[in-house]
Amino acid sequence: MITLVKMAMAEFTVKGSRFLAELLPCISQQNARELLKSQKAKYKDATHVVHAFIVGKGAEVRGMSDDGEPSGTAGRPVLDVLCGKNCTNALLTVTRWFGGTLLGTGGLVKAYGDAAKLVIAVAEERGAFAELFETRSFSFSVDYARYEKITRVMQQFSVSDIRESFGLCVEVSGVIHIDEYDLFAAALGDASGGAVVL
Repeated sequence: MITLVKMAMAEFTVKGSRFLAELLPCISQQNARELLKSQKAKYKDATHVVHAFIVGKGAEVRGMSDDGEPSGTAGRPVLDVLCGKNCTNALLTVTRWFGGTLLGTGGLVKAYGDAAKLVIAVAEERGAFAELFETRSFSFSVDYARYEKITRVMQQFSVSDIRESFGLCVEVSGVIHIDEYDLFAAALGDASGGAVVL
């Protein structure tokens, strides 16, 4: 499964109606509500701000809204495209400014689906998706004599969000892919002669 890590945007016009699709990283249903509220405030002059979202480790929480468009013509096609990407932690909004020509139900389904596909293609081009890995936090202390050797060991693993505090010794914390945790702990212990313990 992949997760959205960066925002993406795409825009096009159909029969005078302007469609702006935005893909936003989102970590929870509450976060989706907050982001949607912000989108609606930003585009007060828009006719509709349709949305769909998927969140959770297994993409188990989903939601959508047609935002006044005929039922099933807007939110559902956007959600279907998002589900087809097999991703999580993403909110996709499609903002429409009505251009004076009715598109009909089939035209709306196509326009909203195309908007979702277009913004996902832009996101892929820009490297906005990343593999979703379960992580585990870690922390340890290391003396200055072993610090350089330990940093070389850390570079061999999938660690991120590293924080270091320099005092009497170096306090290190961060996160690591959960499947590497035990091997990481053993490697740090070996490199430090048992002095470093997670």
